[in-house]
Amino acid sequence: MPTTLETKTPRLVTALPGPKAQQVIASDAKFMSPSLTREYPLVAKKGHGTIVEDVDGNSFLDFAAGIAVCSTGHCHPKVVEAIQKQAAELIHISGTDFYHHHMPQLAERLVATMPGKQPKKVFFGNSGTEAVEGAIKLARYATKRDKLIAFYGCFHGRTLGSLSLTASKSTQRKNFGTLLGGVEHIPFPYAYRCAHGHTSETCGTEILELLEQQMFKRLFAPEEIAAIIIEPIQGEGGFIPAPAFFLQELQRICNRHGIMLIVDEVQSGVGRTGKWWAYEHAGIEPDIVCIAKGIASGMPLSAFVAKESVMTWGRGSHGTTYGGNPVCIASAMATLDLIENGYMENARKMGDYIFGRINGWPQHFKIVGDVRGKGLMIGIEIVRDQKTKEKAADLRDAVVQKAFQKGLLVLSAGENSIRVSPPLLIDEEQADFAIRTLEECFREVEKTM
Repeated sequence: MPTTLETKTPRLVTALPGPKAQQVIASDAKFMSPSLTREYPLVAKKGHGTIVEDVDGNSFLDFAAGIAVCSTGHCHPKVVEAIQKQAAELIHISGTDFYHHHMPQLAERLVATMPGKQPKKVFFGNSGTEAVEGAIKLARYATKRDKLIAFYGCFHGRTLGSLSLTASKSTQRKNFGTLLGGVEHIPFPYAYRCAHGHTSETCGTEILELLEQQMFKRLFAPEEIAAIIIEPIQGEGGFIPAPAFFLQELQRICNRHGIMLIVDEVQSGVGRTGKWWAYEHAGIEPDIVCIAKGIASGMPLSAFVAKESVMTWGRGSHGTTYGGNPVCIASAMATLDLIENGYMENARKMGDYIFGRINGWPQHFKIVGDVRGKGLMIGIEIVRDQKTKEKAADLRDAVVQKAFQKGLLVLSAGENSIRVSPPLLIDEEQADFAIRTLEECFREVEKTM
């Protein structure tokens, strides 16, 4: 499904990084915050479809999509047209203080994508962490409780409230002092490393027992807990899907005790898994859903959607200056059109195609421990030894770097996994290139062991 302007596979014309890229990297080191992490020295200049071109004219096949943001590819003509048209008409007016038709228009569209009979309402923000912060506030307001439960390996954001829920890497929390109180974490059902030997369909029974038989009895009484928040597929944690039964049982527990179930779909949502929302694969109906990344093809927009019975807070309880910006909403409307009219189905189809090609990797490559995910949210876990499952971050990093040198953009995730999250419009030729390239990288890395 690439545009007619798109070069479908990489074209490298300089050593990497090229001379212009080196100049930018030197300037960045002088003026930018050192807190920013960079996987490899890509200095992007422009993008179209699934291709990113750097400042030296090298073209790369993007299977990272700006951390699953560019769901419709880079600079899709229909998205660009929608942005340009809206920018010429109205760039900004605060939706906290004034009305504009764009907000309820997109809100209605989002609600229509979510299964379930209960009416829902929407609040718009600018980023995933804002959506999570708003969800925390709403859950506390609606329940009049203050305790929160999240999962080890989760990533919900970097502002202080969402950071308090995040338990992915200690460096993300280190040196920031006391975070939000009343937050506890429990294990996430991680089938590949399940201590009880469960499969990807059954892992997590003991975690649910821990929640009900230990946490509820020894730490927090359930009537004190405002919300449990979960990623249906952990993103930063390693692209690890939660089993359907686990999400179903978690909802049952929440319903029984009046606890809000918050589902973080920031990375997994908006068609990436072949359905609008990853939680749909489990047939549940969360109380609050957090959305960002792929919703607007790269424009800064987020939302949290809650059952109408939950979003009952009073006037002035929550607000935003930029959230629901008309230009961002125009981009989102064009994005949803494209996803609904082909790209979501393509994500399902291409996900099936890729998994059909790579499910055998653990049998063919000794450093590949596990292949997992749904649709175009694919995780590859790299290990030093398949029997011991020793995590091999260094080998993972080497694969990612080698892929870059061959013109393929992928990202790391968790301690030792690779995340593959291309735009939803990829075709078989591009999938085959990415698969071949990763296989070459595995072979090269294995020779160094």
